[in-house]
Amino acid sequence: MGYCPTLKFLYKHVIILYMVQKLSPTAKRAKAIRDKKAAMTPDRRKKKAENQRKRRAATKAGKDIRGKDYDHKDRRFKSVKANRGNDGKGTKKEGFSTKTMKKTSKSRNRSTKYKK
Repeated sequence: MGYCPTLKFLYKHVIILYMVQKLSPTAKRAKAIRDKKAAMTPDRRKKKAENQRKRRAATKAGKDIRGKDYDHKDRRFKSVKANRGNDGKGTKKEGFSTKTMKKTSKSRNRSTKYKK
């Protein structure tokens, strides 16, 4: 049994409410297509398969991994909160050096700018 000081009540079960984006039906369909496409990239599929293997192995070993996600970079289980945003550094620089980012963005801009 727990107590919620904000809403001032006792609770037995935790209800998780998700913030839903307010999107038009057209935008919602487009987002679903984008999300599906991103989830089906080879990199994401490999990470998903690795995550499933690690979770099964951890459960079999008797570890409590409830509420935790596998961090592919640090190769360990972290809370969902700690496993977001490149360990507090944001996602802009994740996996790239700044020189590499500048080179790729310049060449990308040049190649797509005046195509017909």
